[in-house]
Amino acid sequence: MRWYRFVVSDDFNKKYIRIIDPVILNQWQKVLRFKSGDEVILVNGQNKEAITKIISINNDFAEGEIIEVRDNQNEPQIETILYCAILKNENFEWVVQKATEIGVKEIVPLITKRTIKLNLRKDRLEKICQEATEQSGRGMVPIINNPIKFEEVVRFAKNNDVNIFCDPNGEIFHKNIIKSKSKIGIFIGPEGGWDEDEMFIAKHNDFKIISLGKLILRAETAAIIASYLVINS
Repeated sequence: MRWYRFVVSDDFNKKYIRIIDPVILNQWQKVLRFKSGDEVILVNGQNKEAITKIISINNDFAEGEIIEVRDNQNEPQIETILYCAILKNENFEWVVQKATEIGVKEIVPLITKRTIKLNLRKDRLEKICQEATEQSGRGMVPIINNPIKFEEVVRFAKNNDVNIFCDPNGEIFHKNIIKSKSKIGIFIGPEGGWDEDEMFIAKHNDFKIISLGKLILRAETAAIIASYLVINS
């Protein structure tokens, strides 16, 4: 049986739940053709999920009976924060989608010296995060931060156990770099690469300058490969 998953705002502490989100209602009625008796998994984005039986559904709301509440078991143990330079619209959206599927906990859009595009639609990125969370079976929706300059975010990154600064001239990634670490930052530069001043700042703050291999990768490719390696090493 295939379970369909939907993110809702609820703490699941009551026996019954009412869904009024028009997007969910439209999907249930017109796309999936749900009816009374069908069961779904509702996710609250805080690692709790509830198996829920649909009691009734109409154009205005749906009512469901919560059968079981449980902790989601799919979230990675490592807390990964992806600091990615803002890319072209479709490329950055792709990064957000795939990083969510992989298990990244937080995404920070970076403004670097060579960043060309500065504007982002945060509401759209959050929607992409939510849909990718539902699709991938996660229990938490990643946080999308407001864009921030690289020089400013460095002081916050000091709270991470280790920061991986991806650059073709760094040492090849090895899992020992993150061994016994629980909170890891991954820095991905823009299409034109890091500026010399940014490289200096990274080294001065003890970032690990890491290469993902001999080939030159696009920024969006590097973001996903680095995230996957960190979370699954």
